[in-house]
Amino acid sequence: MVKELTHFIGGRHVKGTSGRFLDVTNPNTGEITARTPLATGAELRAAVEVAAKAFPGWAATNPQRRARVMFEFKRLLEANMQELAELLSAEHGKVIADSKGDVQRGLEVIEFACGIPHLQKGEFTEGAGPGIDMYSMRQPLGVCAGITPFNFPAMIPMWMFGVAIACGNTFIVKPSEKDPSVPLRLAELFLEAGAPEGVLNVVNGDKEAVDAILTDPTIQAVSFVGSSNIAQYVYATGAAHGKRVQAMGGAKNHAIIMPDADMDQVVNDLLGAGYGSAGERCMAISVAVPVGEETAERLVEKLVPRVQALKVGTSTDPDSDYGPVVSQQHLDKVKGYIDLGVKEARSSSSTAAASSCRATRRASSSAVRSSTM
Repeated sequence: MVKELTHFIGGRHVKGTSGRFLDVTNPNTGEITARTPLATGAELRAAVEVAAKAFPGWAATNPQRRARVMFEFKRLLEANMQELAELLSAEHGKVIADSKGDVQRGLEVIEFACGIPHLQKGEFTEGAGPGIDMYSMRQPLGVCAGITPFNFPAMIPMWMFGVAIACGNTFIVKPSEKDPSVPLRLAELFLEAGAPEGVLNVVNGDKEAVDAILTDPTIQAVSFVGSSNIAQYVYATGAAHGKRVQAMGGAKNHAIIMPDADMDQVVNDLLGAGYGSAGERCMAISVAVPVGEETAERLVEKLVPRVQALKVGTSTDPDSDYGPVVSQQHLDKVKGYIDLGVKEARSSSSTAAASSCRATRRASSSAVRSSTM
């Protein structure tokens, strides 16, 4: 039976009312396992009102008490690591080890947020000028929101809401509609950790929900991770509506391989980056540039057999080096890139061969002319 997912607003699961859904697929089997409700602007506004109502009491809670919630949330994350990893793998497709790493990287930010009593300290400068003393205070903004991508459904939401909530803000997560179950579970655990209802909310949706976040007058700040084009849109729209916006897009890493590099280490790094999580992460290294032909030959000699030995399987197989990509659409996109690369390589080879033939003909013609002179 296909499960109908919900939003998480005000400490409880709330059924979607728009009538619009997106299928959630298990990439290991292709089976549709759930339906994500796509919120209307009105549904997003209802979550904002709940978060705004929770804000004064949470902001007035002293940092030590807020830190205790973060400590308990950290404990619950550790206690439920396996459950979270399995849930993540079932919707994203990355192997369990990668999924645990996803949760762990988010947990590390929660650990940082546990130190919020110290981190929120202001400063005081006596005698900054003649008869002038200066001081600074760090105060919460209000309702904040995060728009997160599919490739790290645990880590990136926790990067955003962990510190924001520890500082006294309330928060709305709009996760990727492809794999929203982990963010929903994180909200449950956060409530279990002692956070008041309405402090952390999850609203599922597509562009309609995103636009509602970017234009809502109550939301004070927005954080986004995704593609460059959408990052520009998020930044421009959110800033135009007076919000503080953090828009991170186009995170494509490059590698330059020097002649004196430890080639075994290079190969290990390239394999982990390019094939871990089926390459669906910013550190996938889209471009690797060996410096010099000899460096390139040594790299290929060591890299090719390691790639050929990788095992592609399901996310539940402990022997798999990597699992499937997140969706059929993503698979088709990757295949398209491969086909394009092969086509361009053949075209380049044909062009080179044609150039070689022309050069040979010119050389032959010159030789003939020389012999007849």
